[in-house]
Amino acid sequence: MLDSDTKRRIDTCRDILVGKVPDPKSQVEQITIALIYKFMDDMDAEAEAMGGKRSFFTGDYEKYGWSRLMAPNMGGFDVLSLYSEAIGKMNENPGVPALFRDIFKNAYLPYRDPETLRSFLKEINGFTYDHSERLGDAFEYLLSVLGSQGEAGQFRTPRHIIDFMVEIIDPKKDETILDPACGTAGFLISSYKHILKHNTKGYKERQDRETYDEKGVPLEALTLDSPLHYKGDLLTPDDKKHLAANIHGYDISPDMVRLSLVNMYLHGFTDPHIDEYDTLTSDEKWNELADVILANPPFMSPKGGIRPHKRFSVQVNRSEVLFVDYIAEHLTPNGRAAVVVPEGVIFQAGSAYKQLREMLVKDYLVAVISLPAGVFNPYSGVKTSILLLDKRLSRKTEEILFVKIDNDGFKLGAQRRPIEQNDLPDTIMNIKAWLASIRDNKNFDLKNVQNFHLETKARIGRDKEWGLNADRFRSADMVYKSEYELVSLGDVAEFKRGPFGSSIKKSVCVPKGKDTFKVYEQGNIIQNDFTRGEYYITQEKFDQLSGFELKPNDIAITCAGTLGKIAIVPDGIERGIINSVLMRIRIDKSQIDLKYFLYIFGSTYLQDLITRNSTGVAVNNLFATKELKKFKIPLPHLEVQQQIVKEVEGYQKHIEKLKQEISEQEEKIKDTINRMWGKAE
Repeated sequence: MLDSDTKRRIDTCRDILVGKVPDPKSQVEQITIALIYKFMDDMDAEAEAMGGKRSFFTGDYEKYGWSRLMAPNMGGFDVLSLYSEAIGKMNENPGVPALFRDIFKNAYLPYRDPETLRSFLKEINGFTYDHSERLGDAFEYLLSVLGSQGEAGQFRTPRHIIDFMVEIIDPKKDETILDPACGTAGFLISSYKHILKHNTKGYKERQDRETYDEKGVPLEALTLDSPLHYKGDLLTPDDKKHLAANIHGYDISPDMVRLSLVNMYLHGFTDPHIDEYDTLTSDEKWNELADVILANPPFMSPKGGIRPHKRFSVQVNRSEVLFVDYIAEHLTPNGRAAVVVPEGVIFQAGSAYKQLREMLVKDYLVAVISLPAGVFNPYSGVKTSILLLDKRLSRKTEEILFVKIDNDGFKLGAQRRPIEQNDLPDTIMNIKAWLASIRDNKNFDLKNVQNFHLETKARIGRDKEWGLNADRFRSADMVYKSEYELVSLGDVAEFKRGPFGSSIKKSVCVPKGKDTFKVYEQGNIIQNDFTRGEYYITQEKFDQLSGFELKPNDIAITCAGTLGKIAIVPDGIERGIINSVLMRIRIDKSQIDLKYFLYIFGSTYLQDLITRNSTGVAVNNLFATKELKKFKIPLPHLEVQQQIVKEVEGYQKHIEKLKQEISEQEEKIKDTINRMWGKAE
């Protein structure tokens, strides 16, 4: 278990470095190098105390021993020179294991301030570990405070989400396990601990789960670094040998590979298999398959995209698509996987996204787990889901399970403080039970399981979009009873979303003048003011975009950020077009009254549909007009519609009158209280 003193020392080390080494990853690297340096010296001291010999700091390298750095007679610049020289030459030390030599490869001191180094080494000197597992606890905490590498779309996966995914996938001792974008090797270590736990004498999964449910033990506490300490004593020496050989990780970043190697070593892997490898552009390892793949690959592609090799099923340069494709294609015939994906993989309309989803639904996918938007806080509010792939079970069922998690045991704000509400334990049990029912050809009743929904593969692919947003199926299933005929919105109105892409960027706008045309924005609708705004386009640009013109008696709706705000376009507006965050609606006036349509569109039912069909990472966005067109509304005769409008307007007038009366009564209350003070003299 991580003790409070170790935690404090790591925090202090980061505080010391932050002025000279502001990048969190570089801080982790400097602390890692120093901890390993000190750890090797401690191991030498322990060997001497037990009658043995030093192995790390001997011969020409004896002068780099830790005690020399800490000697009282060493000046600040002497320490700086010795330490800098030592970490630069450590990869040449024949007494250091090859793994450690790799860790020190290209190591250097990024600052030349002797006082900062003295303070830093003094804090490192407080770490005295005689066993790598204790250092492993400290290192895991160090990795837990590692910030996001946002430029590459990399976000550290929270430990409880890693363990959640591992428990569902349930890796076995004789299976090959891979993370093709391993970062700091969190999924690989969690898999290793899971296997140890399930191969420990006296372990009972149900008892473990009851402990978790009844006592609130965090999921990550059911691992090696907890009071529930699993030794894996049912594993034979051959089992352990094969297990160590079967766990592999790739990462494109040499820095991440270095951190992964340390993390694996400190968890008992003397020869960890972590390779610096570009999973997407190199095909050197293409023929290597795995029984279990677990990953949270980078969400974002570098500028200019990726230049992948040609062996992928989906030809695209988007990293999130390529990684999911890679994972699916590299499962053995009975392989399974859990992968974190951004919302683009779930709903994006691009051909590559649709091709990927079709491939997954037909041959790999068994479940989609929707995570809360704040899971990656404080580093990102990105909305994500987990795809569960199982090649064998996918062939045995024609249904996909959709699961929604509302609470993961932590507040969804920046601090991520623990809370009592936690859907993960029940989700694990129910998903595993459902997977077992497929495996054993048994029925599993999901009717009473909250936030679980089954959908057929045929229905998912019916519209050729292959979208994996479960809410779109639920919204289509909604049935409302009405005394009037129910018709689809698409039968009475035309929907037109504003132009996407670079067609009306600010750079193409011009000052207002003769022969210019206005660009209507979100604020015009939210404020119901069509005179505001400052963006205009030329006659030539307007002619290109004339299909997006906004005319009197059109209806405009906001489609990004603030969703569903609606306004009727008045007479006398300047000619112009809608921008990309607006949608224009034109109704068939022979079937539906304009104001009636406005009231129906503002109803709770339709606004709820808009909310459910909104997607996006940083900004909510309503992309799909198809779902809006399919939504059914009650459509009485025109005369009845007008009567309903008149009735609603009567209620509104009454409400305004009551508001005025309330305001007058409040003023009378203030006057009465003020009279108690009398008049000022």
